[in-house]
Amino acid sequence: MAERRRWLIEGRVQGVFFRESTRRQAEPLGLSGYAINLPDGRVEVVAEGESAALDTLADWLRAGPPAARVDKLAEADLTDAGDFDPGRFVTG
Repeated sequence: MAERRRWLIEGRVQGVFFRESTRRQAEPLGLSGYAINLPDGRVEVVAEGESAALDTLADWLRAGPPAARVDKLAEADLTDAGDFDPGRFVTG
């Protein structure tokens, strides 16, 4: 059964290829969702898929790509799952 989670990532996370790097991590894990920059400087990631794959992505998000500095990672489980295109992870 698919699960959906949301992460808000704070730190030096914009302008360091965080969104594209997240997509490159998520797609091989079979996750669907998105990564977007927020106006306040954070990145929002929402992904759905198997629990173990989401855990793997969460572990990666704690550090991010080499140029990033993650100061804070907030995670929440979301109840709505199943309406993303399977295997499609987008950046915005």
